[in-house]
Amino acid sequence: MIQLKVIKKDDFSTFINVLIKNEPHTVGVKSKGSKFVFDTLNSADELRLDYDVTILPPKKYFFPQWESLFTFGLSPRIQTESTLKAEPVTLIGVHPYDIAALLQMDEIFGETKSDPYYCKKRELSTIIGVNMQKVSKWCFADSMGCAVVKQGYDLMLTDIGNAYVIEIGSEKGERLLENAEVSNPQDKQVRMMEQKKAEIHTLSEQKLNFPLEILPSLLEENYSNEEFWKLHSEKCYSCGSCVMVCPTCYCYDIKEDLDLSLTRGERLRTWDGCLLEDFA
Repeated sequence: MIQLKVIKKDDFSTFINVLIKNEPHTVGVKSKGSKFVFDTLNSADELRLDYDVTILPPKKYFFPQWESLFTFGLSPRIQTESTLKAEPVTLIGVHPYDIAALLQMDEIFGETKSDPYYCKKRELSTIIGVNMQKVSKWCFADSMGCAVVKQGYDLMLTDIGNAYVIEIGSEKGERLLENAEVSNPQDKQVRMMEQKKAEIHTLSEQKLNFPLEILPSLLEENYSNEEFWKLHSEKCYSCGSCVMVCPTCYCYDIKEDLDLSLTRGERLRTWDGCLLEDFA
C-alpha cells in the first residue's frame, strides 16, 4: 500500500527551496512565454504545476538531443576514452504520461545490452510527479491508459486546494520528506485526492472510439490504404517535429566529429526521427 502524506502549499514552497539549495541539479516546469518547459529552478516561485504540456518531454535529461559518447585518437594507435557524464537530477512536476513514457524508455534502453549513458542518468534521477490540473486539448493520455500512474515516481503530488496530498513511491522519496513539514492525511483529504484523480479522466477532449488493444491490428489493416495516407501526408513538411517532441521516440544517429589534424575526434549521438527525409 502506498504511503500518503500531506503538505501545505507554503510548506511545499519551503521544501522546494531546500531542494534547490541542497540538490546538485533541481529541474522543474517553468513558463516560457505562453508555453512551458522543463528547466533548472532557481526558486520555488518559478515552479508551475498548473501547466498543460511542456514543449519537450523530460526524457531530454536522460537521452539528450546531442551527446558525446567518447573521444578517440588515431595516432600512433587507436585509443578511446569515454565521455559519459551522469550527475544527480531531481525533476519536479512530471505528468503521469511522461512518467509512463520514461518507464517505456527504461525498458528500451535497458534490454539486452543496456545503454550505460541512459541508464546511469536514470539511476541518479529523482522523479517528483504531479497529477494533471489542466489538460491540453490535444492530450490523449486517458485513451492510452496513462492519465494517472501507480509507479515510476518517487513522489506524486495531487493538488487539493490549500495543500498537496503526496503519494510516496520509493525509499528515495521517503527520505526526501524527512525534513519537510508533512502530516498524515485526514480521511477527507484522501477522498479529495481520489476525486481529483477521477476527474482527470473526464478532462481530455481526445478519446479513442475503439478499444486500445485493437490499435495494432487497425494499423496493420490500413497499412495499404493509399488514399488514407495520401490525405494525411499532404500536410506533412517532413520537419520531424512530431517525433522530436514525442516522449517515447528513441531513434538516434551516430556522427564522427574528426579533428582537422585527422589524428583525433569524437563520437556523437543525436536525436533522429523516422519522418525526416534522410532517416536511416
